[in-house]
Amino acid sequence: MKLEWKTCIRLGITAFLLYLAIYYWEPITGMAAMIAGAASSLLLGCLIAYLVNILMSFYETYYFPKSKKAAVEKSKRIVCMLAAILTLLGIAFVVIRLVIPELVNCVKLLIAEVPQAIDDLVEWLRKTGVLNSVMNKELLDSLAATDWEQKITQMLKVFLDGLGGAAQMAVTAVSSFTAAAVEFLIGAIFALYLLLGKERIMGQIRKVMNHYLRSSWNRNIRYVLSTFNGCFHRFIVGQCIEAVILGGLCMAGMMILRLPYAVMVGTLIGFTALIPVAGAYIGGGIGAFMILTVSPAKALGFLIFLMILQQVEGNLIYPKVVGNSIGLPGVWVLAAVTIGGGIMGIPGMLIGVPAAAAVYQLLKNDLNGIKD
Repeated sequence: MKLEWKTCIRLGITAFLLYLAIYYWEPITGMAAMIAGAASSLLLGCLIAYLVNILMSFYETYYFPKSKKAAVEKSKRIVCMLAAILTLLGIAFVVIRLVIPELVNCVKLLIAEVPQAIDDLVEWLRKTGVLNSVMNKELLDSLAATDWEQKITQMLKVFLDGLGGAAQMAVTAVSSFTAAAVEFLIGAIFALYLLLGKERIMGQIRKVMNHYLRSSWNRNIRYVLSTFNGCFHRFIVGQCIEAVILGGLCMAGMMILRLPYAVMVGTLIGFTALIPVAGAYIGGGIGAFMILTVSPAKALGFLIFLMILQQVEGNLIYPKVVGNSIGLPGVWVLAAVTIGGGIMGIPGMLIGVPAAAAVYQLLKNDLNGIKD
């Protein structure tokens, strides 16, 4: 096979660039991290715009679809964008309003009940004499006379004092909150610009790609991006629908079984179900803890009910709503959640499944000779 001089030059340049990337890996990654940190607000804005655009596009489909009036066309974008933003803010407010106050009340109730539970345990030990062999009467009397509520308060104070000075913690907290708020505000403003002019921006990107990229590269890049966008879009929509169904079924079942905190726990289960596979169990653990403050028997009943509901959801609802929409087998869903969670935590769980679905679809199409 005869090698052309252009091919040799390309191979040489590629090898040289690879050498530079390996030799200067740490400075390159450091510079990349610095650039990503500087552009974090813009990246956050892109994420906000992508999520809002899913709901905004849905509203635009049903916003006077048959009307040809100029006023309707001019108002469609801004009205649907505001409706999407208000919808997301309303959902967040409902979740926070229903979950956080009840969770705080349960923690307070638990702290208030622990001293009495310890006193009851000490009294039971005194009467039964189970620990007489290892605990003498004076020690039991000392335990019985202890003000456990005061002791718990003191332990909490010592724990909080051990975290650092109150002033330093306050300054750090205020600084972190201010920085996060400013970053979110900049990202939100950038997202508004993206949403209002998305057609113009996409047209400019396509124009640049058509001018500077080969037609084959341009086509392949668009195909890969379209595949990823489709998988992420279907996953987000399907996961939200599945979360609403699971939360509603959990709420209805708890009401039928007369379990406490039905509305709050159902809302929490629906919200945490946005995390694939493990989300409902996270919400179930918090819900069981809260019900435990009312009745251990009811907490056990709730766990049994949730396990049955999870089996129904995993075998009937999830495959129909989410599984078929992303086209990813269950074993790869579990692998994507595990690997993504290990790399990036909860965000990795959310990103891992649609990303794996997109790669799976690209490989499947390539092996079957399917071209978009």
